[in-house]
Amino acid sequence: MLVVIKGAGDLASGIALRLHRSRIDVVMTELPVPLAVRRTVAFSEAIRLGSTVVEDVKAERAKNTDEVRACLARGVIPVLEDPEAEIVKILKPEVVVDAILAKRNTGTSINDAKLVIGVGPGFYAGRDCHAVIETKRGHTLGRVIREGSAIPNTGVPGNVGGQTIRRLLKAPADGIFHPEKEIGDLVREGDRVGNVDGVPVCALTDGKIRGLLQDGVHVTKGLKSGDVDPRGASVDHMTVSDKAMSIGGGVLEAILSYAGDRL
Repeated sequence: MLVVIKGAGDLASGIALRLHRSRIDVVMTELPVPLAVRRTVAFSEAIRLGSTVVEDVKAERAKNTDEVRACLARGVIPVLEDPEAEIVKILKPEVVVDAILAKRNTGTSINDAKLVIGVGPGFYAGRDCHAVIETKRGHTLGRVIREGSAIPNTGVPGNVGGQTIRRLLKAPADGIFHPEKEIGDLVREGDRVGNVDGVPVCALTDGKIRGLLQDGVHVTKGLKSGDVDPRGASVDHMTVSDKAMSIGGGVLEAILSYAGDRL
């Protein structure tokens, strides 16, 4: 079975890990300049670096279908610079997963594959796709929705360590983002973690930097540029989060259910 995952950020990468470890071939697509902040656990880094490893799984940037097939033959996840996911039309995968997390449907159709899965709000199962995976933290996280939608986006991130909005780092202005800290660094409230053309980006809570945009990314005011985990030093920023693994489990359930119906 071949699965194309649209998006290669940290949640999409959790899905990719679940599927890859279940012996399912995975191809991922990304923007030319990825906007993932949790880069230590995002296969999108393969676009910038040429290759990357998340936990024990390697991904490489692929430029065409020949390189995609070569990666799959070596047990490596190929990541394509393909914002429109044109590779879907070429490879004709059995499954397409939209894990862009745009909070809206940016062009995925229920006709893109035999099984189409939408991750998070913005999709309606039975119309845009065959199944939706819940992404909101709480009792329903990772559940498979076969009719209807995920919980609408509230604009407020889940509570982690007693913090919600204050754990986010947002661009203070339009411009070019430059980090001044590294993912994994411990910071105090008020510490500078980066700047946008000289305008400081400061931590709003104590904790560990768990995500930070790469240097040189063009940002718009208010764009998520990183996050600080208030739980501090105990947080493992090098392994995929519980949320990403739960969502990945939901995608795997939807695929196995489809495969069982097919037999």
